[in-house]
Amino acid sequence: MTEQPAIQDQIPGNHCFGCGPDNDRGLQIKSYWSGNDQTRCTFLPQPHHSAGPVQYLNGGIIATVIDCHTICTAIADGYLQAGRDIGSGGKIWYATGKLEVQYKAPAAIDKPAMLEATIIERNGRKTLLHCTLSSDGRVCATAEVIAVRVPEDW
Repeated sequence: MTEQPAIQDQIPGNHCFGCGPDNDRGLQIKSYWSGNDQTRCTFLPQPHHSAGPVQYLNGGIIATVIDCHTICTAIADGYLQAGRDIGSGGKIWYATGKLEVQYKAPAAIDKPAMLEATIIERNGRKTLLHCTLSSDGRVCATAEVIAVRVPEDW
């Protein structure tokens, strides 16, 4: 079975540092639908993504990949709710209205970070999502994100 293209690769004009395929110096995460209202992403940290202790992933990078994974999930869902393929017709953009991260344990710099996002609620222009980031078999961070739909020319 052929895996679907990454959500980020279907969003035109995405130059975001965390998720934009058009930003060759960014993190370029790739998110995929994994079920109804659920997406997954595997992020492979590099040594320069370290915290003070070089064996751990920097907390800001953790927040960035969570933010980008969930916002891209909301964008993809916006297209789905509109009955359109991602990237078709007028642009659908969401931006971060709230990002609340709880750090639970250090994430290993030399192991893949696994992100799983779930859409909890859709309400007008806002989408509430929950996300977990796991590394080396344990949950390292959880987050609640409010994604807010912004104008097409954002």
